[in-house]
Amino acid sequence: MDNTGDVAAATVSTERPAVPLTLLDAVRDLRRDVDATTFPLSIEGVERAEESRLTLRRQLDDHVIPRLTELSAPAIVVVAGSTGAGKSTLVNSLLRTEVSPAGVLRPTTRRPVLAHNPGDTDLLSEHRLHGIVTMVSHDQVPRGLALLDAPDLDSVLETNRDMADRLLEAADLWLFVTTAARYGDALPWRVLERAASREASVAMVLNRVSTESVMEIRMDLMMRLREHGMTNVPLFVVPDQGPHQGLLQERGVAPINRWLGMLAGPDHGRAVILRTLRGALHAVLPWVDELIDHVDAQVDARVALEAALAAALVPPADAAAAAMAHGTVVDGTVRACWSQLTVPGGQLDTLFTRSGRMRRSARRGRDRSEALAPLIDDLQDSVTSSLTAAGGYAQAAARDALTGPSAPGGGDSVFAAVDLEGLGTSLRAVAEAAARDWVAAGRQAVEALRDVSGVGKRSMTARAVRAVGSDGLTAITLAAAAGFEPATELLERLLGEDAGGLRQHVAADLVAAARAQVRREGGQLGAFLQIPALASDAAATLRLRLAVLKDLT
Repeated sequence: MDNTGDVAAATVSTERPAVPLTLLDAVRDLRRDVDATTFPLSIEGVERAEESRLTLRRQLDDHVIPRLTELSAPAIVVVAGSTGAGKSTLVNSLLRTEVSPAGVLRPTTRRPVLAHNPGDTDLLSEHRLHGIVTMVSHDQVPRGLALLDAPDLDSVLETNRDMADRLLEAADLWLFVTTAARYGDALPWRVLERAASREASVAMVLNRVSTESVMEIRMDLMMRLREHGMTNVPLFVVPDQGPHQGLLQERGVAPINRWLGMLAGPDHGRAVILRTLRGALHAVLPWVDELIDHVDAQVDARVALEAALAAALVPPADAAAAAMAHGTVVDGTVRACWSQLTVPGGQLDTLFTRSGRMRRSARRGRDRSEALAPLIDDLQDSVTSSLTAAGGYAQAAARDALTGPSAPGGGDSVFAAVDLEGLGTSLRAVAEAAARDWVAAGRQAVEALRDVSGVGKRSMTARAVRAVGSDGLTAITLAAAAGFEPATELLERLLGEDAGGLRQHVAADLVAAARAQVRREGGQLGAFLQIPALASDAAATLRLRLAVLKDLT
């Protein structure tokens, strides 16, 4: 690259400038928190939220952090533009040798090429661009500057377009190349406005301009730049050389060469770097603000989902409690077992004499206890089935509340995150455990009544245990607590005034088990909503990072 003329070759300072560590630490902290930010709920705008997060992360990774880490690294000049604008040919012509492939096939630039001075190799060795661009050392590149030939912004290949966007984020200076035929297209102005929004340093190259139209096009383009508030953007016009291969004429690119040589000077280069860095830091702030808004939207969605879930579980819980209290549990096998016990000559049929006195011999008590023991198993199985059904009802109600037509946003994410098959498998197991616990609690209640009533012959509880056995009295108590009226009547004959309190106590345990089963199903679905990303203070760290950056910039 020709650096002769009015501007002498720059002498590179050996002093390596650095930014305050506080700022670099703050940006690194922000980068870590941006990476940790997630959007678990598929609410409206979540795609935009993730795009914003990735864009912010790229800005930090590709430009802000590398530049803050090494201010003395060469200024990255990204040569960007639309398909066929002549970017690669321009880069090659500036260096007077082919470092980036140029040709008629599109897209030409598939892997970006970064040309730098050999003296800047060490300063670029840790740059983020390593691994995604081809590094070319060339002594015609001024020290303190690096030219990056980017893929087409409007490439037919999506990967090329994405790469071009990413490289622009890494730029200290955008050198935008367009042609006389396409400078009025929307793409150049979108890119220029994007650069202006982040206060990036920009220059424009108008390529392939015919001699006849150069004044007209130049004036029109200058007017457009003024309309966009870009009067300070340097504009270079490269004359049209007609059909040709190879490099452009040296005199055609000499003004760009001289300008780049001037920028390579320590004062000018540092000013470009700091201006773009300052703009990039300022541009980061609204992106963090937007990210905070997206996190808050997730939190609001979580609150709405929790409210919908809680409301949806009320009917299943009430229905389950009512079923337990009104005898649904004793349908089927329990009634059949009771019928066998109360047929003429059955164990319960012979419990009382014709005068109504209780037969309570120890032998008969043991027989009746053995006969009543299967009733406990039947009750336990029946309660298990009822609790399982209550849990299933709760699941269905929750699904409708979270994914139905009137459901708040994000409900699908809850069910996508929960192992529904595992929920179904565990539903029965939990119901079985709850039924066993209820039976065990019933036994304990009977034993507690015995302890309170005493074991004397006049104690009604002692007489009842002698007549039907401890298991027998437990079976009758459980059946009565489950809403089986014949069992309630028998329990009252056996225990008198103590029967009511005992039955109500055990019945309350059964109702509580039913409600707990419903709560458990809702709780398993609601557990997903308790993750840190949806906590009320989920955006607190980002807010802190934003406040610190505002203070430092």
